[in-house]
Amino acid sequence: MPVIGTNTAANTAVAYLNQNSKAESSALAKISSGSNITSASDDAAGLAISTTMKSDIAVLQQASTNVTNGESVLNTADGALSNISDVLTRMKSLAAEAQSGSSDSSSLSDIQTEFAALATEVSNIANQTTFNGQSLLSTTNSDGTTSAFTSSSGATFLTGTSSSDTISVKLSDLSSMITALSSLDVTTASGASAAMSTLTTDIQSISTDRASVGAQLEQLQYTGDTISTSITNLQSANSAISDVDLSSEQTTYTNENTLTSAAVTALSEANAMQGELLKVLQ
Repeated sequence: MPVIGTNTAANTAVAYLNQNSKAESSALAKISSGSNITSASDDAAGLAISTTMKSDIAVLQQASTNVTNGESVLNTADGALSNISDVLTRMKSLAAEAQSGSSDSSSLSDIQTEFAALATEVSNIANQTTFNGQSLLSTTNSDGTTSAFTSSSGATFLTGTSSSDTISVKLSDLSSMITALSSLDVTTASGASAAMSTLTTDIQSISTDRASVGAQLEQLQYTGDTISTSITNLQSANSAISDVDLSSEQTTYTNENTLTSAAVTALSEANAMQGELLKVLQ
């Protein structure tokens, strides 16, 4: 029934125009942002899951950095322990030389001078080996605080998304060894013999320390690989939820754009229809 009081056709065209325009804008927003979820209404459940995944990814990326820092600590400590082992080996050689019957008092004095200098070098290496202000081979830091790395529990590194996902890096305190080395005297046969015994024990102790460092380093490396895999998997899962499918969304945008254009045309025709009806009164 033709009426002029209510333009039902125009109202219907406006409703579809608004609907199609909204869908077109949504598709355009997804294409331009690259995200399948531009507002919570797009996918409330997906948004919640994606947010949790992004949080876990951020924490794991920091955990990966923590592992790298832990590896750097251990590599630094291992380098210092290797140098100390070389110095101790040289000191042991000097102690053996001091026990040669051909060495006179002057030679023994020269040997002792080098021996004492090397003992000081061991002390320097141990005290100066630090990471971010923390001493790695002695109990006390340069500022007088206690080093976490040589404490009974070691320094803790977060390696996962939970506060319980940790690895402790623990290193040996060489303070006692350094003190003992400074008191060694190879100017006598008995003193050189005692030094040989002490150095043999120290070299073995350093070898044990390096083995411990190597084991901890291997653990961190495996943990780092696991974290890297977890990050990749989470990013892939999050992408499936939050990243837009460009080809599909482009098709949706094209369809909605066509429908919007059709609704505009229909609205124009509906408005024109009222004018045609008014001609009946002329």
